[in-house]
Amino acid sequence: MDSVGTFISIWGVRVLGAIAVLVFGWMAAGVIRGSVRRALDRTKLDPTLVPFISNLVYYAILIFIVLAVLSLFGIETTSFVAVLAAAGFAVGLALQGTLSNFASGIMLLVFRPFGVGDYVDAGGAAGSVQEIGIFSTILHTPDNVKIVVPNSAIYGATIKNFTANDTRRNDMVVGISYDDDIGTAISTIQTILASDERVMKDPEPVVAVSEMADSSVNLVVRPWCTKEDYWGLRFDLTRRFKEGLEAAGCSIPYPQTDVHLHTESPSAA
Repeated sequence: MDSVGTFISIWGVRVLGAIAVLVFGWMAAGVIRGSVRRALDRTKLDPTLVPFISNLVYYAILIFIVLAVLSLFGIETTSFVAVLAAAGFAVGLALQGTLSNFASGIMLLVFRPFGVGDYVDAGGAAGSVQEIGIFSTILHTPDNVKIVVPNSAIYGATIKNFTANDTRRNDMVVGISYDDDIGTAISTIQTILASDERVMKDPEPVVAVSEMADSSVNLVVRPWCTKEDYWGLRFDLTRRFKEGLEAAGCSIPYPQTDVHLHTESPSAA
């Protein structure tokens, strides 16, 4: 009974202390993570880094708490680290994809090919960046669909950032009939471009003949605008080009094929 009492008095206190450290440590880690997030939100730090740094602090505190609990039971942390290294090697082989996503997430945060709010085409998906996480990136499509893309799929592929630059070029093609006057069509398009304040004067918009297609003479129209005006300008110009060309006497041709029939005489047949 004396041995049992001694055992309970020694190990019971340690067990209770370990439970207390785990509970209060876990609560403290959550409070500190929230405080770090709020502190970072008040700074001018990029929103991309806020969730990453706060979560990194959270998990670092949890690891420290686990090591503290082990020390209460007299376990050498050095040997535990060695065991963790061996186990980590085995787990790393089994979780190559997850570790690849983690490493890719670090590279995305370091090299910054895009940030929160940018519209990108990456990893086979396109949308506005909502969050760059440790393992995945969250995109929202224009029709409000949430897409979760693994970081390794993004960093290992081509990334198109449509909002990285302040200006963009609208590449448009306008077809006119072979019977229409090309000079009239080009002059009409240039007048429409000059009347729209969203079209930038520098660089100067380009209007030129690009192709003599099967059913039309194609004119390439390339006005520059700010990234915010891109789609609005494109939609408006498409309508105004049609209305303006028709008013100038030009026509928008339909795809067509001319078939010529030759009738043979009865004697030749």
